[in-house]
Amino acid sequence: MLAQRLTVAFDAVDPAGLARFWAGLLDREVLAQPAGVLLPGSATQLALRFVPGTARRASAQPNRMHLHLTSTSLDDQQRRVQQARDAGAHHLDVGQRPEEGHVVLADPEGNEFCVIEPGNRFLAGCGLLGELACTGTRAVGRFWQDALGWPLVWDQDGETAIQSTRGGTKVAWDGQRAGGDQRQRLEVSAAAGDPQAEAERLVSLGAQRWPDGGLTDPDGNLFHLITARRPV
Repeated sequence: MLAQRLTVAFDAVDPAGLARFWAGLLDREVLAQPAGVLLPGSATQLALRFVPGTARRASAQPNRMHLHLTSTSLDDQQRRVQQARDAGAHHLDVGQRPEEGHVVLADPEGNEFCVIEPGNRFLAGCGLLGELACTGTRAVGRFWQDALGWPLVWDQDGETAIQSTRGGTKVAWDGQRAGGDQRQRLEVSAAAGDPQAEAERLVSLGAQRWPDGGLTDPDGNLFHLITARRPV
């Protein structure tokens, strides 16, 4: 199941508060854990985890990852935007043009996200959490295709996207190499069996070992392989 395979981890000053914000937008339950707060996913929707971290710098570059929420109508889009603003989000101007249709917001801790206009063909049928949009090169998209066993559903002009065979949330990369801090990271659940063997498999696909016990993808983006005991 997708929820057992891939999670997005967010550094947060107030993990519980940020989890409540996103739980309200996504209609998810909130599960307190020793290392943070989890919003479980489903067979077709990514899970989110919020862990203790420092405040984001005001001058920081845009995050390497941001979420795209879908909408079913213009009224639904406006309702979701208002719901987010009422819960502490604010509008962001990132140079978007009025005709583009999507609305760019930041959550209470400054993490960018978009509420996508209705009728968006690329996210049709992907569910409410339609996309995890990432900065990353084509090599990263191909790495995660092999790491997760998810097919490429987009591969053009350096941009890539993958999606589980079950459908649901797409994970996409814009073809650019990321920079800046890593306040958001992917967590991959180890398959049944030997977690060290799984780590070696990921290294054979292009991952590198990180000093804190994590791994990095071909662009140097940190991620963790999660087991029942600890990250490896």
